[in-house]
Amino acid sequence: MGWYNVFKNTKINYFLIDMGMAIAPLIYFYVKSITTSNFKFNKKNWWHFAPIFLLITFRLSIYVYDSLQPGFEATQNGVLKLSADEAVVAPMHMFVSFAQMLLYLAFTFQLFYNYRKRITAYFSNTYKLELNWILSFLILFTALFLYSSLQSIIGSLVVDLNYQQRWWLNIFMALVVLFIGIKGYFTDTTKLNKLSFSFSPNPESIPQVLEHKNEVSKIDIETVSKFMQTEKAYLNPDLNLADLANLLQMNRSELSKIINTGFNKNFNDFINEYRVNTFKEKLKLGAHKQLSLLGIAYDCGFNSKATFNRVFKKMTQTSPSEFLNSQTK
Repeated sequence: MGWYNVFKNTKINYFLIDMGMAIAPLIYFYVKSITTSNFKFNKKNWWHFAPIFLLITFRLSIYVYDSLQPGFEATQNGVLKLSADEAVVAPMHMFVSFAQMLLYLAFTFQLFYNYRKRITAYFSNTYKLELNWILSFLILFTALFLYSSLQSIIGSLVVDLNYQQRWWLNIFMALVVLFIGIKGYFTDTTKLNKLSFSFSPNPESIPQVLEHKNEVSKIDIETVSKFMQTEKAYLNPDLNLADLANLLQMNRSELSKIINTGFNKNFNDFINEYRVNTFKEKLKLGAHKQLSLLGIAYDCGFNSKATFNRVFKKMTQTSPSEFLNSQTK
């Protein structure tokens, strides 16, 4: 941009700080705040930002020292800026920042996929809670991070890249940040913040759980199965593990164990299997003559077309329309 030619004694180099070491933990805690029930940022979490605080403190310290040296006003970079920062700290910072970003991105992806597993164990309809926009953001940001790393390697070892050549990374990064900001602002996560995904067995049942760790009473299995058939709780599109446990007068861990071990399914598959079977029964009774397939799906407890199509395909290996055609031939 010609800045250094116009302002030949500028001190801007002291304050051009790469914020990658702050962005890495920020992304991790942003995703954690959305995917973790009742998450609160505490004092211990500030240690994740220690590297960037150290870098800022170092830059300010060498600026103060260099500013006290004779001839500082006539130059761009003082003695410590050249001998300490650019010669030693800057190369170290590049490798540390790269490693830190990779580490935090790995932790964030792991955090997100663990969240995906938890919601299938807790909610019967997960489409509005899957937060696919976060996954899209993480993939885009990772791609831009790798592009940035490649650009830095080329700029340092192969050929010096000018501002116009580096500009594309900045505009794409700005677009990705705007994307996550807008999606995050307009996404309602209050349902997640009010629920607790973590639960442990009732203390009274712990001895029994330890003694028969892999066993579930046939009576409990029959109780849950009979309740689902008679009360049709699966017709409630907002049904979750806690709701069903309250209806059955069980605790969540007890019901989860019965579903996981007794029926060999997670909660999401357990409920949606009833919905798919009910959908099939309605087709046999000719419900498709009065309602659309999506309308029938809504009557069976689904709350979105995407969830219905995905679940139906998973459980029947065919689409709803293909299934209907096979039944009417």
